[in-house]
Amino acid sequence: MNGMKTLMLLSALSALFMGLGYMFGGPGGAAIALAVAAGLNLFTFWNADRIVLRMHNACEVDARCAPELVGIVRRLAERAGLPVPRVYLIDSPHPNAFATGRDPAHGAVAATTGLLAILDREEVAAVLAHELGHIRNRDTLIMTMTATIAGAISMLANFGFFFRGERANPLAMIAAMLLAPFAAMIVQLALSRTREYGADRAGAEICGNPRALASALAKLHRGAARIPGPVSARNPAAAALYIVPGGGGRDSLFSTHPDTANRIAQLQLMAETMGLAAPRRPSVPASGRRRSASALDPHGRRR
Repeated sequence: MNGMKTLMLLSALSALFMGLGYMFGGPGGAAIALAVAAGLNLFTFWNADRIVLRMHNACEVDARCAPELVGIVRRLAERAGLPVPRVYLIDSPHPNAFATGRDPAHGAVAATTGLLAILDREEVAAVLAHELGHIRNRDTLIMTMTATIAGAISMLANFGFFFRGERANPLAMIAAMLLAPFAAMIVQLALSRTREYGADRAGAEICGNPRALASALAKLHRGAARIPGPVSARNPAAAALYIVPGGGGRDSLFSTHPDTANRIAQLQLMAETMGLAAPRRPSVPASGRRRSASALDPHGRRR
């Protein structure tokens, strides 16, 4: 089912890409747009992980340099029935994490040093379990590919407006320039919000502690709002990959993530359904509260 949704989504975006090409260049423009869309799909399919990791200057770590972090990922992958993904660290104070890779066999998870600085060990494990949930649900490839094609549609619409042919309808050109990128953006954002809830559920099941994930989301929400992410500032499409958005998420048409408070509420309900005790009641408080010390240092080792 997930594969069919992926195919339908990419087909719709590619058709929109072709429609813009036809509007700007007729049949020849549509053929060129189809070739470009196919090329983007193939290139991103094979290089999704490299694109995202290079964008963040992520550094791969192993059991020798980050034994605790790699050990956590290995144990969680075994519980999830997944191949052990590659583990990356990003030297950034912005607290966040993401997963990438075209399939579980080529998965990778990355966390920033800022995340390790504010979360305890259980919370780190819960966040990594959320990212493994994305890999198990096969979200990582489609999110990267959608962001790439959506950005290309926006570029084509603006490029075509300035280099339109003599017979082109100016009103149609303006409508294409405004509506095509908007339509692609709506699909991308709605997709991200839906899959964040799915990864929350999968992550809570993998780590067995929904409240640890809820607590981590609360801390990351505050930290990400206080310390902006440099990569998402340059490339807003990257924000859809993160566990929390850079400035806090709201359930609105233009948000890349669900509202953090709603995600926490869903996890608390899941914990109650599982019959777990409630040692903590995380929320999304104002910044300035005392942060808890992490069990891992910024290099993924035990403190």
